[in-house]
Formats: sequence, structure tokens, C-alpha cells
Amino acid sequence: MSQAETIKLTSFSSKGGCGCKIGPADLMQVLRSLPPTVPNPNLLVGLDTSDDAGVYRLTDELALVQTVDFFTPIVDDPYSFGQIAAANALSDIYAMGGKPLTVLNIVAFPISVLDKSILADILRGAADKVAEAGATLVGGHSIDDQEPKFGLAVTGLVHPDKVRTNAAARPGDMLILTKPIGVGILTTSIKKDQLSPEETTRLTAVMSMLNKTAAEIMTPYEVHACTDVTGFGLLGHASEMAKGSGVGLIIHHDTVPMLPRVRELAEKGFVPGGTKNNFTHLEGSIVYPEDMDQINRYILCDAVTSGGLLISVAPEQMEKLLQELTDAGVEAAWIGEVTKDHPGLITVTASK
Repeated sequence: MSQAETIKLTSFSSKGGCGCKIGPADLMQVLRSLPPTVPNPNLLVGLDTSDDAGVYRLTDELALVQTVDFFTPIVDDPYSFGQIAAANALSDIYAMGGKPLTVLNIVAFPISVLDKSILADILRGAADKVAEAGATLVGGHSIDDQEPKFGLAVTGLVHPDKVRTNAAARPGDMLILTKPIGVGILTTSIKKDQLSPEETTRLTAVMSMLNKTAAEIMTPYEVHACTDVTGFGLLGHASEMAKGSGVGLIIHHDTVPMLPRVRELAEKGFVPGGTKNNFTHLEGSIVYPEDMDQINRYILCDAVTSGGLLISVAPEQMEKLLQELTDAGVEAAWIGEVTKDHPGLITVTASK
């Protein structure tokens, strides 16, 4: 049996997937030290609203969408890790309403410790996912590192008038989420051998699914804002949308789709540090029901890897969009609405 068949890839990292991001509080402190961005009329989306990607206008008809994302192993199978990392990076382009064009691989790998076939499988998984997205691999960069890491820098295209940002939600809009949450808790459970092979396969399928279908379906609809849900969790990315848009959000916790066994495993203590950091950072920005316990609060803040799109759509179009997404096999759900009350604040409540 080869090393690639026996290695537990997640054992080489202290954190996994988007849960290894620098916490939002620490990141904000660092970013505050940057000099002010030089004004540029062609920079359509930059650092100001913590959006998913940058957008730079080339002509009146064409703009570049640029993003980069990489992380440590989130699953043990190298091919699946490559697929998930690629899907996660490509997601930022879809969240902005763009189409991925080219990608660059970013590789950190302990080449003298792990079999080279493991790296080959990671790259093969990513290449297959890039091909599925219709993008083209044009190169990359690698370093020898004791902790494996992999991801992509992605360039996409979008019409300047069709950019989707996280900062334009309107009062009255309905909120749709296109993938279930709980990924961070379940991937932490993988490292502790708490998931069956079937459960791991199901989780891997969710993370490796491109947001391409959801993005293409939402294109003709009156979508005012969009973001993808990743390391800062559902409430973290929703908070960025609320603050960037100057609106309040109501999240109905009982309609938020959740992967199986998430609460059970969270109760057993498999809550990642990134999730706890998200919860702490959001204190003061979220109003929870008084009777909501700590476990459910953690779940709503859970650090997601390659999550779904959070879509803010005109209310009269919500049901049709939701039906079309569901018919296409997207695990989409209505989870709340946008309000003019309490700008920048999220109120968590039940739908009934």
C-alpha cells in the first residue's frame, strides 16, 4: 500500500481549510495599518467593504475580477483536497457575478516528507475542478514547507454594470443561502475520526461543489448583493453585508440548512478555534434569542470552507429564484430578510 493510500493528510496541519484564516479581529488590526488606497476611478471594488474579490474596470464593457485563496488540508484524501481548495477559490469570482478565466496554483508541500504522488493527486483534483469551471490553468508557484497548503489565484471577467457586491442589499430583500452550514465542525470531527466514510463523502461533495450553477441561475434576477460564506461563517459574512450595505439583517435560524450531525458533534466538543473566534469577534453585532444556547450560536458562526452563496434578492423574485435553484440540485433555502432598522446589526430569530 502506497503512502498516498495510508497518509492522514489532515494530521499535518493544526487547523484545516478556511478555519486556518487569521481571525477577523486580528486581521482588522493589521489592515488598519495599511496606507490609504490611492483613488482610482477604475477600481470598482477594493478593500473598503471586505468583499470577496477585487474588481478593476478595463473598458466600459469589461472588468477584471481577482482573488486568491489557499489553506491547509481539510480532508485526508489528496485529490478531494485539491478539488475543495479549487472550488473554494473559484467561488469568490462567482460571488462577484463574474466568470473565471485563468488560475495559478499556490503550493506549499513537504516534498522530502510526503510522497510526490500526494502532491500530484492534489494538483489533479484542482485541475479537474478548474476544467469543470471552464477556466484555464496558466501556471503557479511552489515552496517546500512542513505544513501542506494549497489554493489558487483566480482571474475572472465581468461586465462593469453587472458586478455583484456584498454592499448593496436593500431593505425588503429576501436572503437565500445555497449550501448547508456546519462544515467547520464536521471537518474538525474528521481529524478525530468521528465521521463514517459515507458522511465524509457527503461532506466532501458539498465542499467540492462549484457555485457555478447558483451564480448562473441568479444572473437574470434582481440580485442586489451577494457574498460567499467561508471562513468567517454565515453570521460573519452576513455582518459584512449588513455593514457594507448600511442595512439590518434578520436571520431565521430554524430555516438555515445544516449538515447532518453538526449539533451532536458540536455538543461533544468538536468546535474549531476559528468558529469560536468568529463568535467572539461578532459580539455586539448580533442579537440572539435569549433562549438560544451556546452550541447553536457557535453553529451560526461556524467557519465554513467552500460554502454557498448568500444572495440578497428582490422580494417578489425570491420564490421563483429559490425554486429554480432547487430544481437544479442546489441545496438552497430562504433564511431571512433585509430591513432598514438597526443598520449594521443582525437579529437572529425563528421564522414563526
